[in-house]
Amino acid sequence: MKKIHWLAAVTCAAAALAPAVAAAQEVTLRLVSAFPENQFYVKRTVDWIADVNKDGKGVLQINFIGGPKAIPTFEVGKAVQTGVVDIGFSTGAFYTNVMPEADILKLSETSAAEQRKNGGYELINKIWAEKGNMRFLARTVEFTPFHLYINKKIDKPDLTGMKSRITPVYREFFQSMNAQVMTTAPGEVYTALERGVIDGYGWPIHALFDLNWQEKTKFRVDPGFYNAEVSLIMNLDKYKSLTPAQRDYLDRKALAYEAQNDFWKSYNQSEAKRQADAGIQTISFDAATSKAYVEKAKEIGWATAIKASPQYGPELKKVLSR
Repeated sequence: MKKIHWLAAVTCAAAALAPAVAAAQEVTLRLVSAFPENQFYVKRTVDWIADVNKDGKGVLQINFIGGPKAIPTFEVGKAVQTGVVDIGFSTGAFYTNVMPEADILKLSETSAAEQRKNGGYELINKIWAEKGNMRFLARTVEFTPFHLYINKKIDKPDLTGMKSRITPVYREFFQSMNAQVMTTAPGEVYTALERGVIDGYGWPIHALFDLNWQEKTKFRVDPGFYNAEVSLIMNLDKYKSLTPAQRDYLDRKALAYEAQNDFWKSYNQSEAKRQADAGIQTISFDAATSKAYVEKAKEIGWATAIKASPQYGPELKKVLSR
């Protein structure tokens, strides 16, 4: 009888502990965005987080702690590297203070899907781990050219006398066109345009309307150049601390997010029309000038990349170029 009572007690205790054990297996990760919370990039990521949390009960949850008001744009990379936050939603240009290689992804001609097959994804993770203590989870924006937006009409690629807002993405390219350049966080660009502190800026074809920049923008220069990159990066120590089941779940969800990137192709077309409807005029050069403009951007981009990272720049060029 005593043995039966003992077994019953153990069974009851195990049953009582089961929810606690399950809860202990669930991990909550903190994610911060380098972009303002009202930006379309971020809204899509918030939707992704909701999906992760819905399907990940008992395994993994993500707590979105906000945008630049939580951690300033250009400090997100450091925050991920040091483990202040677990995941960052950012573009490489915003964390070149951690590693210069971060900005090279803008030069991608191969897609994220191709890079997962040609060794690019493994190389990126090798570099990000070594230089940034990061796991590169997924690229969530691609197929998206940058453009030059200005408030003074030009008939050739010459920005002499103009002040342009830049990020490391296109600093050298804009300087090659004689622009006076300055670095400004996205949340400060509207005021800079309004006050005439800058005459223009570089930005992808989309996302102007999230920041209301169309109100202070007169012209977009076509064609575009480079390939906008926004990605999910994670503190490597935290990633390694996850259980195999948690890592597998997070990797699968990140890959599913990346697999939606074809969305940007149609969205960019609609954004170009939306800009025209808002009164932004298009400046187009002749065919020869346009070709030289794009080739110059590419040439300067890779020269700058390899100079900044002589160790990994050439290797990245092999997997990112066609």
